[in-house]
Amino acid sequence: MAQVVLSFQYEIEKSTWGATSLAGLPIYLDLMIRAHLHETLNRHVGVRVGGQGWSDYEVVSSLVLLNIAGGECVEDLRVLEGDEGFCRLMDRVRHHGMRRKDRRELERRFRKDRERSVPSPSSVFCYLSEFHDSDQELLRPAQEDFIPSPNAYLAGFRWVNGNLAAFAPRQDCQEVATLDMDATLVESGKSEARYCYKKFKGYQPLNTWWAEHELVLHTEFRDGDVPAGYEQSRVFREALELLPEGVKTVRLRSDTAGYQLDLLAFCEKGQSKRFGRIEFAIGCDVTAPFKQAVSEVPESEWQPIYKEIDGKREKTDREFAEVCFVPKEIAHSKNAPVHRYLATREVVRQLILPGLEDSDCLPFPSLSMAETKYKVHGIVTDMDWEGSRLVNWLYARCGKSEEAHAVMKENLAGGRLPSGDFGENAAWWWIMILAFNLNSIMKRQVLGQGWAPRRMKAIRFHVIRLAGRVIKRSRQLFVRLAQDHPSTGLLMEARYKIARLSPVPSG
Repeated sequence: MAQVVLSFQYEIEKSTWGATSLAGLPIYLDLMIRAHLHETLNRHVGVRVGGQGWSDYEVVSSLVLLNIAGGECVEDLRVLEGDEGFCRLMDRVRHHGMRRKDRRELERRFRKDRERSVPSPSSVFCYLSEFHDSDQELLRPAQEDFIPSPNAYLAGFRWVNGNLAAFAPRQDCQEVATLDMDATLVESGKSEARYCYKKFKGYQPLNTWWAEHELVLHTEFRDGDVPAGYEQSRVFREALELLPEGVKTVRLRSDTAGYQLDLLAFCEKGQSKRFGRIEFAIGCDVTAPFKQAVSEVPESEWQPIYKEIDGKREKTDREFAEVCFVPKEIAHSKNAPVHRYLATREVVRQLILPGLEDSDCLPFPSLSMAETKYKVHGIVTDMDWEGSRLVNWLYARCGKSEEAHAVMKENLAGGRLPSGDFGENAAWWWIMILAFNLNSIMKRQVLGQGWAPRRMKAIRFHVIRLAGRVIKRSRQLFVRLAQDHPSTGLLMEARYKIARLSPVPSG
């Protein structure tokens, strides 16, 4: 077929000479090895321990790299397999650090000679099926909320991710951990998916975000009809188990989904054996009794909320006030903790349609005070911070968690789930989380703080999707890059920094 719009033609290269379009991707393999991801996957997941075929590390690492390179489904592994130079690298690093005996045992896992460098889509689907427990589906009630219990393989991802999350503090130790809990909706067209509160089918994972290191410390994959606050106290306790030894103090932030009395009591009463009393600031439900309490606050007690902008303390349009409020759920108990409640208000500037002045038609809680309509939110806390500082600290969680969710679903493969089986999708989500955390560590600890706010498309453009050639010389592999490419020095410096990172314990 003639190609005549512009004066060039496409042809197929007949020789295989080690060309790659992913010359920057191998530095993520360096980082995985430095974080001992290969050891923790084989130890804690263990689907293929003592079996045949691809090992746990080989399958999971291929899917992690697929996420980072921009693939969004299992079939995209064919693109990685088609990159001849990248496959040369994968063949070499597969045996990194192994004794000759271990290398031979690895090759004996295959009945025939290994012909691929990354697993085929069919073998990956077979691997993911090991994480689904069909017996759990028989326990699912008709009307009640239900979270299938993970089998031993799926439960292992929690410890693998915890080990990876502990890698960042070893480079930048901080004694305070701020954990933000938030759920996100993942739309799915699978017939097994369930309708969420936004009236579409999907799933609703609950994530625990570690703000200081911009990592996902813990995640729990859930059906779309499971509320974000369901068993949130249990999930929070599981996340606490993953914090490394250097952390001494924990603070919790959450939206109104976290307004669960058992969670508040756990934090306030110091029921955590390791951390004791946990400080928290959580959005509370703006119920009719809470609105009544807010309306009784004298006008003189409302104070402006200030915000730091370019080093200057500037007044915002919002105000806050302390609210004397005791929920009826704990009013009858003498031992119930007494929490501090605050309310924020902001003048409603949207125009109200005629005839709807007295109706509650706004998409947010509102309250009329002194002939002015306000947008009202509530906060419950056990902290003694000044109100303006507390409100700004709580609201700081909003942008980052939402940005992280967008990266998971749009820039990584979390937005396209591979199966109708719950366990397979949960494993796919966990692998995406590993890719997310690996990339976050790469940006902050390796590439430098200037790269921390940059998006995946910038990382792929400047770091990953680089043309190169993989050649073998003197029993070593070399990735040859363009001499004057601006990213050449960046990759070399990145490898130098990775080699000097403090390795994480492999336990």
